Amino acid sequence: MDQDILAFTSNKSVDDSFVVRLSDAAYQQVSIKTEKLTPRQRQIVASVAIPRSLEQVWEILTDYDRLADFIPNLTSSRLLSSPEGVIRLEQIGAQCFLNFKFCARVILDMTEVFPREVGFSMVEGDFKKFMGRWTLRPALLGEQVATVLSYELMVQPPLAMPVQLIERHICHNLTQNLMAICDRTVQQFA
Repeated sequence: MDQDILAFTSNKSVDDSFVVRLSDAAYQQVSIKTEKLTPRQRQIVASVAIPRSLEQVWEILTDYDRLADFIPNLTSSRLLSSPEGVIRLEQIGAQCFLNFKFCARVILDMTEVFPREVGFSMVEGDFKKFMGRWTLRPALLGEQVATVLSYELMVQPPLAMPVQLIERHICHNLTQNLMAICDRTVQQFA
């Protein structure tokens, strides 16, 4: 039941006064749902409950230049110079699977709505489409203040990449990435 609560879609409205109540068992449980939008396009939604405040999770999530320090398979994350009012971020990920080293690079324009949402849209990179958002919702894990952190991604790989393999790869990495953000937040704000 907690995993169903954690996975929510972007078209549901969020009331600022609404707090998700979760059992203690929801901690460190990553929920992932995928949806096939077209034969080569996927929407992936992943969520995790973090036993820290919205502001604390926000601080970790938006420390863009340090994300590669603790997120597995993210080899580089750095802010780029950009037009005024735009947050532009370059990220490079690398991983080996099936004896093949897979690297992907994206340049993202980020939009921040403190402390609830970080949207992103690819302006350049190795995918045909790569856009989505991070959302933060207030929660209680038992009686402890917490945040439900969700990642929504719409992705379309180029024709040279098998879409099913990319989908599995992203889902696997999302579990690791969300847990890394959770662990980093808990450690930093212990």
